[in-house]
Amino acid sequence: MKYKAVIKQEGDWWVGWLVDLPGVNAQEREYEALIESLKVGAEDMPVLSETEGLALEPDIPEDARLETIEV
Repeated sequence: MKYKAVIKQEGDWWVGWLVDLPGVNAQEREYEALIESLKVGAEDMPVLSETEGLALEPDIPEDARLETIEV
């Protein structure tokens, strides 16, 4: 599956959260580790129906970017 993730760097940390799966977020020192943590969080999260989360429009901070992560 593919999920939309908001990704940003804050100082020495990378932070991110999945728009499609509320509650899946992560913070890591390296970008690659952040992506892996988000993937693990997505795998551990119960699957939502399409009407519960996949149609959300993300609120993206100006200093962040939207990426698609494949799990």
